[in-house]
Amino acid sequence: MTAPALPRTLPTAAGEFRLRPVRTTDLPLLTDWMNDPAIAEYWALDGPAERTERHVDAQLTGDGHSTPCLGLLDGTPMSYWEVYRADLDPLARHYRSQPHDTGIHLLLGPPEARGRGLGTVLLTALADHLLRYVPRLVGEPDVRNTPSVRMFRNAGFHRAAELDLPDKRAVLMTREPAPPAGGTATP
Repeated sequence: MTAPALPRTLPTAAGEFRLRPVRTTDLPLLTDWMNDPAIAEYWALDGPAERTERHVDAQLTGDGHSTPCLGLLDGTPMSYWEVYRADLDPLARHYRSQPHDTGIHLLLGPPEARGRGLGTVLLTALADHLLRYVPRLVGEPDVRNTPSVRMFRNAGFHRAAELDLPDKRAVLMTREPAPPAGGTATP
């Protein structure tokens, strides 16, 4: 009942992408990113390091349904990801979840990583990998976060609904595996 296993590395057009579980030594970097106004607006984890630490620690010591990861591109930390069992998350109360739905949260940390399509490249690579093991992926970016909504759409996700969640109005984005070549999708 845990989050799916993550790949060691994924080759992408942008370079070698790797996710690894967050370590306590990553907290200063994550805190810096969370205090960037462009990230703080949607993640609401700005402020003292303890706030970010509590958020990450709750996942690291929790029920195993969420895996917080640092994203490295060619060995350089540049993103934060949460891959979680959406069907076991409180999110499932707000949409028609299916067994083993897997959710993705992400942020691109350094400002120079944003606004140039890098998120789409990395999300597409991770989604392609995960959809070998899970039936559906979901994301729920804030409806106001048009770059994030666009990134999910450009990575093959479809806008399924708008949800009123406790902390935001979100766009539910979903992606399922492509039907086999020459096959048709079942309704």
